[in-house]
Amino acid sequence: MQKFLQTRAVPVMVPMPADGPYSYAVPEGTAVEPGSIVRVPLGPRLVAGVVWDGEGGAVDPKKLRPIDHVFDCPVVPEEMRRFVDWVASYTLTPPGLVARMILRAPEAFDPEPWIEGLRKTANEPDRMTEARAKVLALADGGLTWTRSGLAHAAGVSSTVVEGLRAQGVLATEMIPPRPVVARPDPGFGKNLLSPDQRQAAAELCETVGNGGFAVTLIDGVTGSGKTEVYFEAVASAISAGKQVLILLPEIALTQAFLERFHDRFGARPAEWHSDLPPRMRERVWRQVAEGQVRVVAGARSALFLPFPELGLIVVDEEHDPAFKQEDRVFYNARDMVVVRARIGDFPVVLASATPSIETRVNADQGRYRRIVLPSRFANAALPDIRAIDLRRSAPARGSFLSPVLLEAIGSTIARGEQALLFLNRRGYAPLTLCRVCGHRFQCPSCSAWLVEHRFRGQLLCHHCGHHEARPEACPECGTFDHLVACGPGIERVAEETVALFPDARVIVLSSDMLGGVKRLRLELDAIAKGEADIVIGTQLVAKGHNFPNMTLVGVVDADLGLANGDPRAAERTFQLLSQVTGRAGRTGKKSIGLLQTFQPEHPVVRALVSGDAETFYQREIAERERGGLPPFGRLASIIVSAGTRGEAEEHARQLRRAAPQAADIAVLGPAEAPLALVAGRHRFRLLVHGERRSDMQGFLRAMLNAGPKPRRTVRVQVDVDPQSFL
Repeated sequence: MQKFLQTRAVPVMVPMPADGPYSYAVPEGTAVEPGSIVRVPLGPRLVAGVVWDGEGGAVDPKKLRPIDHVFDCPVVPEEMRRFVDWVASYTLTPPGLVARMILRAPEAFDPEPWIEGLRKTANEPDRMTEARAKVLALADGGLTWTRSGLAHAAGVSSTVVEGLRAQGVLATEMIPPRPVVARPDPGFGKNLLSPDQRQAAAELCETVGNGGFAVTLIDGVTGSGKTEVYFEAVASAISAGKQVLILLPEIALTQAFLERFHDRFGARPAEWHSDLPPRMRERVWRQVAEGQVRVVAGARSALFLPFPELGLIVVDEEHDPAFKQEDRVFYNARDMVVVRARIGDFPVVLASATPSIETRVNADQGRYRRIVLPSRFANAALPDIRAIDLRRSAPARGSFLSPVLLEAIGSTIARGEQALLFLNRRGYAPLTLCRVCGHRFQCPSCSAWLVEHRFRGQLLCHHCGHHEARPEACPECGTFDHLVACGPGIERVAEETVALFPDARVIVLSSDMLGGVKRLRLELDAIAKGEADIVIGTQLVAKGHNFPNMTLVGVVDADLGLANGDPRAAERTFQLLSQVTGRAGRTGKKSIGLLQTFQPEHPVVRALVSGDAETFYQREIAERERGGLPPFGRLASIIVSAGTRGEAEEHARQLRRAAPQAADIAVLGPAEAPLALVAGRHRFRLLVHGERRSDMQGFLRAMLNAGPKPRRTVRVQVDVDPQSFL
C-alpha cells in the first residue's frame, strides 16, 4: 500500500468546491496513506479531509502548510475513493463536495471512549442485604457490567452498586463501547416461502455466492413477498462475511420493515437517515468503518458510508423519485449503486412492483437479470381496480367524493374493514382567492400559489417555506368573509369525510403534519392494528406499508399527475397509483380500488383497470425510443438563477452561445423554468439532449468552460439525467 512519510507532499481532498485535492506537507515523524482522514488548515480554519491518491504536486513540501492532525480512524477504502472520483466526473460536481458526503460525522473520526464497568471480585461485603444479594447474584457470572445496567437489571438503586464498589466487592474495569445494533443471525428465523419465492431466493443466493458484479431486478406485484426474497440474499451475504446496504426511499417511516428484519435476523439493522440523532449518526458511521455494523438500512446518503467489506446492495422501491438528490450534488442513488457495485465487484438487487422504464429496458436488453413474482403470497387476490368517470358520477356541489366512492366507503366500514382515500396534495387547498376582487394569495418569493393549511391556520409555500397566517379579510380590497379555498388537499377531503361519516375513526397522514416522524410512526402502527376506519393520505401511504384490514383504496384525483409536460408523467402516475391501490387486500380479503377520473380512456387508467402492466410498459418504452428520451437518449438540465430576471436570462443566453457544435447533441432554450421564481431567484433553463452514446459530460464541460464565468449573484446548476423538469 502506498505510504507517505516524513516531509513528503500529499494530496488531500477537502470538503469544498475545488477542482481537485490540495497539496499539504506531512510533518516529520507522521505517517499517512491514501484514505487517511486528517485535519488540515484551509484559510483561517481547520477542516477534515481525506488523503487522496496520486502525488502531492511539484511544490517543495517545505513551502506547503503541514497536516495538523491524523485521526485514529480506519482509512476510507480505495473503492470508495474511486467511487467519489467517478460520481464527481459523471455529475460535473467538484470532487470535494462529493467527498464531503463521506465526512458528515466529524466526531466519529476519533475512537469512541471506553466505558467504565464493574466486575465482581473475591471480596465479600461487610453485611449482606437483599438488594446487595440481587446485585451479586447477577455479577456472579463473571461478566463486566456498567453501573447503570447492573442496577437496572437487579432492580436496585445505583447507590447500592456504588456501595459495593466502594468496599472493593466490585472492581472497576474498562469495557469497549457497546455496538449500536447486535449482529444479525442469518439462520435466526427463516421465513416460510412460496414455491415462486423459493425459486427467486435460490437464484439470488447463487448470485451472491458466486460473487462478482451482477444486477438482478425482482419484479413482483404488491404483496408478492419481494422483501422476504431479498432477505435470503442478505442472509447469504452475511454468512459470507460481507456487509450489506439496503436503501429505502423513506427509511424514517418504515418501522414495519425494521421489525420484519428483526423477525428474520434476530436483530435490527443500523439505521442511517436525516432524522437520526447526531450522536447515533457518529456511532453508526464509526462502527460501519470498523466493520462492526454488518447491515445498514438507510436513505440515499447511506451510499457514502465507508464500508470496508461491502458485498451486497439492495435498492427497495427502486423506481421511487426519492432516490434522486437535487441539492449540491445531483445524483440518482439507484444508478450510483450500480456504479458502486461495479467498482467493488459485488452484486446488486433492485426490487419494485412497478420498475422504472430505465430498469425495465436494462432487464429486457440483458444487462440486468429479471426475476418475476407474478402473484401475491398465499395466492391472495389483487384488488379489483375500477374507474369512476366523474363526467357521469360527479360529486355533489362543493364536494370531491363521488356517490360511487361514498357508497363503497360506507359498505367497507360497515363490515369492520378499513378504507384509504389517497390524494397527493398536502394541506387544505392549493389556492386561496377573494371572491370580490379576484386577489390570489401568492408566495412573495416564488412563482407559486400559497397552499392553505387549515389545521395550522397558515398559508404556506411548499418551495421556499414562506408562511403567513390566513387573514380574515382580503389584503387587496379589505372585504371580510369572502376568501374561498379552490381545489382539494387532504385536509379538505378529511373535512368532507368526517362530515359524511361522523362515527368513523379518521386518520390523516402527510409528511408535513405536526408531530413529525414520531407521530407518523405511531399512526401507521395504529392503522396496522385496525385502530382507524378511514385513512386519508398523500404519497407516503404508498411506500410499502402493510395494512392487514384495508380492503378499499379510493384515489380522489387520478388525473393529478398527468397534466404537466414531464416526460415521465405517465410512468410516475402509473407507479404511484399501482403502489397505493396495492395497499388493499394484502392478507387475502376481497378488495377494490376506485379511481376518480375525467379521463377513463387514458392509457394509465386503462392499464390500471385492466391489470395489463406489460402493455403499458411496451407503449411507454416505444414512445421513449421514438423520442430519443432516456434510456434511449441522454438528457442534462442546466438551471441558471440570479437575483434579477434580466441577469439570469443574459447569462443563460451567453452559455447557450458557448455550446460547441456537435452532430449528436442539441441544446434547447434558454426558457423560463416552469417555476420561474424560487426563493427570490429568477430561473432560466437549458435542456441538453443527446444520443445514447453521446459524450454528454465532455460537451457540458466544454460549454461551461467556454461560457461566461458566473458573477457572485449568478448560480449555475447542472443536473445530468434530470428527474424533475420544474
